[in-house]
Amino acid sequence: MAITAAMVKELREATGAGMMDAKKALQETSGNMEAAVDWLRTKGLAKAAKKSGRIAAEGLVAVAVEGGKGVAVEVNSETDFVGKNAEFQTMVGDIAQTALSVDSTEALAAAPLNGKPVSEVLTDAIARIGENMTLRRMVAVQGDHVVSYVHNAAAPGMGKIGVLVALKGDVDKAQELGKQIAMHIAATSPASLSEADLDPALVEREKSVLTEQARESGKPDAVIEKMIVGRMSKFFEEVTLLGQKFVINPDVTVAQAAADAGLEVTGYARVAVGEGIEKKEEDFAAEVAKTLQGA
Repeated sequence: MAITAAMVKELREATGAGMMDAKKALQETSGNMEAAVDWLRTKGLAKAAKKSGRIAAEGLVAVAVEGGKGVAVEVNSETDFVGKNAEFQTMVGDIAQTALSVDSTEALAAAPLNGKPVSEVLTDAIARIGENMTLRRMVAVQGDHVVSYVHNAAAPGMGKIGVLVALKGDVDKAQELGKQIAMHIAATSPASLSEADLDPALVEREKSVLTEQARESGKPDAVIEKMIVGRMSKFFEEVTLLGQKFVINPDVTVAQAAADAGLEVTGYARVAVGEGIEKKEEDFAAEVAKTLQGA
């Protein structure tokens, strides 16, 4: 029986096995899908499928810089313990290096690493290590100079928070100040580089809240307008990187600190492990009670 690409795709989606493994399983079982699934299970190659539904909100962020490009890659696992696994760390570091040659998470998943697509390398690791893992995202920053920083490092170049900063100016000054600015970003998590880069929806939402607060004061409209302008200005200072007070020297903003060094911050990225992932809270007592009710 001829093995089609559609059959291979179906088996891969059902088992989480790699493309070549799925193809071989179908060849060995003459295209019988159920038999192919069992064949993969006997070979230990379908383990990943059993774990794909589990929430992976731990893991590592790895950073890599080459020339004027820097990347931060987040690879998630189910437990923090796996983030300390040397095999997992090596894989994440290799994936980050591979990311330097692509421009999206999708392209990274398909990019070759040690003779296989990154997605298959990850699937193989799931089967070996025994936890669900996901290549969640990659973020790239480009500029004249790119500086990286990792907070809570688990190994060189990887940890819980990865930061990239792009700067324009003297390379030596960029390296020194860039590291300090990256540490600032890790601590303050700015919403954008500048006011111009802020999400318009975020600005409107904040303005709406501040407007209602000002109206509750009962003051004249002219006064309220000035109150809103002043409070929005304060908001921009607090949430934009360039407007924030520099943690190293709160007497100046980040923009001013860079300017004083003859530099300009042109971009940044901050990636923290698991941010935005809804973690399932396990309630063992409730689970037992539910089981007993169904007994």
